[in-house]
Amino acid sequence: MNHLAAAPRLIGALWRLIRADALAPREIDPLLTPGTRFAARSLRLLAGRPARRGRPGERLARVLEVEGPVAIKLGQFLSTRADIFGSAFAEDLSRLKDHLTPFPDAIAAAEVERALGRPLSQIFASFDAPVGAASLAQVHAARLIDGRAVAVKVLRPGVESRVSKDIGALSLAADLAARWLPGAARLEPRAFAATISRALELELDLRFEAAGADELRQAMAGDGFMSAPGVVWEGVAKRVLTMDWAAGDALSDEALLSRGGLDRSRLANDLIRGFLAQALDHGVFHADLHEGNLFVDAGGRLIAVDFGIIGRLGLLERRYLAEILWGFLNRDYARVAQVHFDAGYVPAHHDRAAFAQALRAVGEPIFGRAAADVSMGRLLAQLFDITSLFEMRLRPELVLLQKTMVTVEGVGRRIDPSLDIWVAAEPIVRRWITAELSPTRRVSELAREARAALSRLAAPPTQPAAATPTPQQGGGPTARGRLDAISVAMGALLAAVAFAAFALLR
Repeated sequence: MNHLAAAPRLIGALWRLIRADALAPREIDPLLTPGTRFAARSLRLLAGRPARRGRPGERLARVLEVEGPVAIKLGQFLSTRADIFGSAFAEDLSRLKDHLTPFPDAIAAAEVERALGRPLSQIFASFDAPVGAASLAQVHAARLIDGRAVAVKVLRPGVESRVSKDIGALSLAADLAARWLPGAARLEPRAFAATISRALELELDLRFEAAGADELRQAMAGDGFMSAPGVVWEGVAKRVLTMDWAAGDALSDEALLSRGGLDRSRLANDLIRGFLAQALDHGVFHADLHEGNLFVDAGGRLIAVDFGIIGRLGLLERRYLAEILWGFLNRDYARVAQVHFDAGYVPAHHDRAAFAQALRAVGEPIFGRAAADVSMGRLLAQLFDITSLFEMRLRPELVLLQKTMVTVEGVGRRIDPSLDIWVAAEPIVRRWITAELSPTRRVSELAREARAALSRLAAPPTQPAAATPTPQQGGGPTARGRLDAISVAMGALLAAVAFAAFALLR
């Protein structure tokens, strides 16, 4: 969608927010400066009286639901941060997680038959009413012919068109922000919009979700912090996904956390550790871990569902993440600062010691304190000031990771207000650091580099025979390339031997 076509949608969204008094609601007037308060009051003159009923969160939820998938996902994210926006505001937005208006059963059944190419009766013994409806799809309880209980996810009719329009509006908003907001440049609005748009496009093909769910199920099985239902592959198509039934209660159910015998501390720790284990150990993580996508089984263990958004990290990003977390855990702010410079997160011309000092100002007030004793709003404001002062730019490859970390931390706070994030993270980060940065691991890496160099050495020349060097050319490029390969291979092998000897002596 081009910007000309996207403009009416963006203008329409802003108008509906203004009409509902959800853009700058009257309830926040005491928090505004005199200038912004005047602007907010001027906007509210345009608000419609009927649309202004209810609390700010209720008004915003109504608008976001109408606006479609991208807006709803924003509301889901905001609903996980009661510590920043207030419990009433978060609770009002929580219905956006899985309690949206469903589409008719008959349409869903017809879509399943069309996608799978068979009558419903040949696949399912029963196909029940939807048990949850979200921004892109709804889920039906069903039973296979063999009697197995399953969940069938069906995309909403016409959702692809709505997402395309949302992406167009998001792209236009990003371009406007990059062009007209001076402070937005370092936040890379265009790259941010592109990352979110790509994730949404992949979410519209449920075959990708099935593959991601299966990959993460295997990873989770090895960690034990959370689990995932199995994929029923014969019930998978582009617009339909069938998975084993997740036997448990949704974490979005307020009554769940009051259930007797539930170990809330273990549950919160499992959430933090499960996410970090996925990201660090496997380089792939569930990137939409809000309460609507988490269930708790009878044994008090977490079950994750809805794998439409999957995040991935390369080995280098995983190493930077682990070293930053490890540095904070050990309160080694100089090391944390150094990793930021090594990774290129902070421009090289800045002072490392000054950046380490700024990190200390962030880390010390929250170290060892329970989540309930930490003002995340103040912390985020301080982090934003620091990133601005040191010209840190948004990293598109880390957008999903950062978004998920904020969501997971918010959900963990809700489960257990006494949660200590550092205590929860420590065993996973320690395990990764020990395994990946040990001398034994370095030996393996160096040996792999040596094998690669030797493979290049053994490869036949790629230049034509006519270009064979004469004696006067001193061996030419091919000979020099072979000498370079020999040098690299010998150097890597010698380093591997040295590391192996060091490891044995330890």
